[in-house]
Parts: sequence; structure tokens; C-alpha cells
Amino acid sequence: MSIIIRNLSDQLVELVRDRILTGAVHPDLPIRQDALAAELGVSKIPLREALARLEQEGLIRSQANRGYFVRALSTEEAEEVFALRLKLEPEAIACAAAVADYDHRRLAMETLAKLDQATSQHGEGVGAFNRAFHLALIRPGQRLITLNILERLHVLSERYVRKHLEPLGRDQRANEEHHEMLDSWMERDVERVAQLTRAHIEQTLEDLRRQLVSE
Repeated sequence: MSIIIRNLSDQLVELVRDRILTGAVHPDLPIRQDALAAELGVSKIPLREALARLEQEGLIRSQANRGYFVRALSTEEAEEVFALRLKLEPEAIACAAAVADYDHRRLAMETLAKLDQATSQHGEGVGAFNRAFHLALIRPGQRLITLNILERLHVLSERYVRKHLEPLGRDQRANEEHHEMLDSWMERDVERVAQLTRAHIEQTLEDLRRQLVSE
């Protein structure tokens, strides 16, 4: 029985996380656990467990006697998340480029193609495919602790990436940067791909600074 509940909790974490990352849950309103549990056809016990795990991930916060709320976007959080990515991600992608095999390369190309398609259709999957593409460039390095940290950072980044892509033309620029990164990664040009990754993250953060301050 405990295994079934744990698996259900894992599924609920993914379902609720996806709703948060796509902006379907508003930061200023409490998450209505009764309504959400009924909608998903589950009891409140595994749902509460899932919400507790999402709080540990940093996506939601709890308030005494008020329940759970999605954390609002903030300049401070963006600065911290993207600073950590800058410390870890360029080197991680460079190391992965040096050892990636045929299957890794095919997955990276297929994921970028899906990201391009989602972007051209202005679909909700852009943030998720953006995260998947970056992680596809990181995973071949087999630095498991670094990968685990970057997976969590990319979950926290996803809402900021969606925010960053709101102004007209940003998605096209981001896609061009992704293609340059992939080309260098495929060529095993570790210095170049690290440089491009660093510039890509820095530009995103700089854009976000202006957006979040102005709002």
C-alpha cells in the first residue's frame, strides 16, 4: 500500500508542478486542496504530501491557517537561481559535450526540434521543452550531483523563462542561441559551448532584471 501511495504522490507532484510552471495557478490565491483533490480524483492525504514536496522544491509556500500559495516571481529569486546556474551549467554542458555519444546527440537534436515547433506555435510547452533541451546537454556528463542540482534550478527557472519570452522577438533570439550552443556541443568545442551557455544565461538574467523591476 505504501508503494502505491508513494507512486501516486509522485504523479501528483508532476501534475501540480506542471500547473504552477504554466501559470495555471495564480500566486495570490490559496491552492484549494478540496477542489483540487476532487478534480484529480484523489484524497487530500497524497495531495498534501505532494504540496509539501513542492514547497521543498521552492515553488510554493505555506502560511499558517491559510494553506499553500504559489511563490510570486521576484528579482531576488531570479538573481539567486540564475547565479547558481552560471556557476554550474557552462562547465557541466562543456563536460557533457566531450563525452556525449550518438544517442545523446540525437536526443539533444530532437528536443531542440520540439522546442522550435512549440515556439513557432506559441504553445504552452515552450518552458518545458526549454528545460528539457538544457538538461539534454547536461546529462551525458554523468555528474549526478551537479545534474540533480541543475534539474531543481531549471524547475525554478521555468516560470522566469516564460516571463522572459513574453516580449516580441525574444523567442527567436533564444532559439538562435540554442542552435549555436547545440552546434558547438555537437562539435565537442568545449570552450565555445561554455562561453555560449554563459552568455545565454547572462542575457536572460539581464532581461529579467529590467522586466521584474519595471513591474
